[in-house]
Amino acid sequence: IMIEIDNPGHAGSWCKGYPDVCPSAQCPEPLNPATNATFDLIDGLFRDFTGGARGGGVVFDNMLHLGGDEVDTSCWSSTPSVAQWMKDNNLTPDQTYEYFVRRSQAIAHAQGRDVVGWEEIWNHFGTELDKSTIIQQWLGGSTISQNATAHGYRVLWSTDGVWYLDGLTTTWATMYSQEPCTGIPDNLCDTLVLGGGGEMWGETVDTSDIQNTIWPRLAAIAERLWSPRDITDLAAAKPRIANFRCLLNRRGVMAAPINNPTARSAPPGPGGCLVQ
Repeated sequence: IMIEIDNPGHAGSWCKGYPDVCPSAQCPEPLNPATNATFDLIDGLFRDFTGGARGGGVVFDNMLHLGGDEVDTSCWSSTPSVAQWMKDNNLTPDQTYEYFVRRSQAIAHAQGRDVVGWEEIWNHFGTELDKSTIIQQWLGGSTISQNATAHGYRVLWSTDGVWYLDGLTTTWATMYSQEPCTGIPDNLCDTLVLGGGGEMWGETVDTSDIQNTIWPRLAAIAERLWSPRDITDLAAAKPRIANFRCLLNRRGVMAAPINNPTARSAPPGPGGCLVQ
């Protein structure tokens, strides 16, 4: 289990309990870089999971995902107190983002964790990142994995458009056909491509449809990650994923038919799970 505590973006909900860590009630994120209260809260929150030391805490994995993605700095510029702080410290909004990410990462490192971050941190810092940093590729068409591994950094692969489960028109076959190590030498693939994942975001799902949005397509991603790289035959994989879908149904998991052109849509007609 790897915990993601995304910051400074995607953190507006923190304002409900800790209003001081947000620029303002009207402009809640990115988190406020101009107060130590923000970083004190981050330190305490990390410590809840890490126990403050490598190998400790409630999650023993020594990786901590800090996000760092999709940060719109306009709230910093439009909030007078933060804008003044940036001016006083001679920082642009982009430099403030770098300041925030570096300080958050330093807290994680002090608690014995290797930092994982979305590819935006590579775009900003490149080889200035600590060598223990793990970069997660997600942007469609990105070549971050090739670039980062060439410089000795570890990566995770979960590219939007092909491994994002909220992409409802992406079929299991498309997901199965992906190769995270494309363009990466075998020796770097074996040592630096740690794996990947199918991402399921919550904007278009709730309890009524999350299971049949995820399943059985996530199984296609899982088999690609757990199998030798030469196991790529779609025709051979199809009966396996069909049988797995039936197994999930028997166990009460509402996995969708594998032949649907759109995830979580209804079967085209009656019949058993293997023929739908």
